[in-house]
Amino acid sequence: MDPVRNPYAPGAGQRPPELAGRDTELSAFDVVLERIARGRPERSLVLTGLRGVGKTVLLNQLRSAAINRGWGTGKIEARPDQSLRRPLSAALHMALRELRHPDQESTDAVLGTLKAFAQRQAEGPSGAPAKVRDRWQPGIDVPAATGRADSGDMEIDLVELLSDVAGLAADVGKGVALFIDEMQDVQPDDVSAICAACHELSQQGSPLIVVGAGLPHLPAVLSASKSYSERLFRYLRIDRLDRAAADRALLAPAEREDVEFDTEALDQLYAAADGYPYFVQAYGKVTWDVAAASPITAADVAMAAPAAEAELAVGFFGSRYDRATPAEREYMHAMAELGGPTGAAVGTSDVAVALGRKPASLSPARDSLIKKGLVYSAERGQIAFTVPHFGRYLLSHATD
Repeated sequence: MDPVRNPYAPGAGQRPPELAGRDTELSAFDVVLERIARGRPERSLVLTGLRGVGKTVLLNQLRSAAINRGWGTGKIEARPDQSLRRPLSAALHMALRELRHPDQESTDAVLGTLKAFAQRQAEGPSGAPAKVRDRWQPGIDVPAATGRADSGDMEIDLVELLSDVAGLAADVGKGVALFIDEMQDVQPDDVSAICAACHELSQQGSPLIVVGAGLPHLPAVLSASKSYSERLFRYLRIDRLDRAAADRALLAPAEREDVEFDTEALDQLYAAADGYPYFVQAYGKVTWDVAAASPITAADVAMAAPAAEAELAVGFFGSRYDRATPAEREYMHAMAELGGPTGAAVGTSDVAVALGRKPASLSPARDSLIKKGLVYSAERGQIAFTVPHFGRYLLSHATD
């Protein structure tokens, strides 16, 4: 098969050639946009799921849907060591440009509020003065507003800023959507501010929503910040593709290249990828390159599987494993032994027993793994991998 014509695209946040199995989520978002356009109350959205299920891809697709309706949009990727003030400022600046409000005076007033909000970043997360690289220098010619979004209290400032931005959108009969990827990494004070702002805007019926995406424990992060967050957001769990959707993700791009798959080949590919979109693309890409001609057969899949697994071991699993310290790797290997190849959630006390240690002594390793996004607390006293098949990978690799 010609590798140049290979349609499959395994990559972080890279849109697959066929976005299969996400019609329900896309339709639900269309309803949200339409309701807001008609002045109906609607909740912000939160997408949750493991690594590799396509949360970022879906987030980008939802943003495209908002842009197609003439909305102002901005997107950020949260980092655990960064305040949201700077990236939020840049994202909202883009949203304001997309709105194209005809009244420059009204636009300048909101830009002044945005500039005041952005320049209030006076110190970093540790309390030390913010470095120059952490201060957003907005290309805004208007003077910063005084007494609006400049108090230094993130919750107060964000409510005021988003209220002004939403008001500008309402003037032109549009809305604003702010997209936040890796939302579980937002700092606690900023999470509280986002929740408070969404709460205030929903009460006002303002045309502004937040669409977040994060790991499975994101709802718990939001709930810990504001008890009402459970009612504030609409939660959509993004999971594996069913068999029909996984087959469509492989078949539709192939058909556009006049290539077919045997049923047995699809059987083997689904068993190998287990329905995870990233794995579907990874196995599909290598299988295409290995196959001599159409139709692609089960023998082609069998020949390609070791190469696909080797690529995943280095790029998908190995890169994450390499970020862990020896103590963290020991913890993860114990999790894998207890959870088995399926990577089932295990008890933190069981991990301690397996390692012959007191639970308290393992807390630093567990907390660090959570911060690195390698594991998450499935529920109180339980821990699980954020990466599908990670337990299987660890079981095939000896403890360092």
